[in-house]
Amino acid sequence: MSVDIEERKRLIAKREKEKKKKPKFVRQESWRYKRIKENWRRPRGIDSKMRLKVKGWPASPNVGYRGPKETRGLHPSAYREVMVFNVDDLSGVDPELEAIRIASCVGSKKKAEIIREARERGIHILNVGEFKEPEEATAKST
Repeated sequence: MSVDIEERKRLIAKREKEKKKKPKFVRQESWRYKRIKENWRRPRGIDSKMRLKVKGWPASPNVGYRGPKETRGLHPSAYREVMVFNVDDLSGVDPELEAIRIASCVGSKKKAEIIREARERGIHILNVGEFKEPEEATAKST
């Protein structure tokens, strides 16, 4: 399923448009009691109007609200996400279609190496943020 980046951006826009139509799913009777949060929980009572999908009660999540098949797993930047743990993981990444996310368990030294290598290869990094290289890594590279 190789789709160019422009086509993916169009699909992301379609996904966002469809997402606006989706209702905000709320927990049953969360509007009635202060102690009950709005976080979704499936209604399970035998007489539950929400479980029975009675007209006038809030909607429940179901298959019909799922997003378009082509956009599932895509980042909003229209790249497919690839988790990276070390520099060797960059070898299988296609810079045109995929972007990397550096795992949270990676230390700062290895993270600096991954960022440097990804920038050389022209790979988009999703979670680089305001990363400052450690002193040891910068001292060795100069």
